[in-house]
Amino acid sequence: MRYSYQAEKLSAARAALMLPHYGGEAQSIVDAFHECSLAFNQFDESQLDETARNWIRKLKEFMDTNDVIDDSGEGTWMVKARSFSVDEQREISHIIDELASWFDMDDV
Repeated sequence: MRYSYQAEKLSAARAALMLPHYGGEAQSIVDAFHECSLAFNQFDESQLDETARNWIRKLKEFMDTNDVIDDSGEGTWMVKARSFSVDEQREISHIIDELASWFDMDDV
């Protein structure tokens, strides 16, 4: 199956997480989340293997802002991005990198 759009968006998400972080690390995470949300908007994951579905599920857990309160008006993703530990940031980066590679290879 062809996943050109997902490959493109996940590649952009991966690039957003690379140095330098001109707007700061939190802004880079927000930018990556935006690209990921575009990649998976109205996307049917049922055709993917279990590994890819698990990465997407975990990424969506990181992106979920249902319990986030934005008193500053900066956006819930920004509030959440600032709360991530270094280990969580590393995991987000790893998941996005794996998904970008998976969709890129599956798009051949």
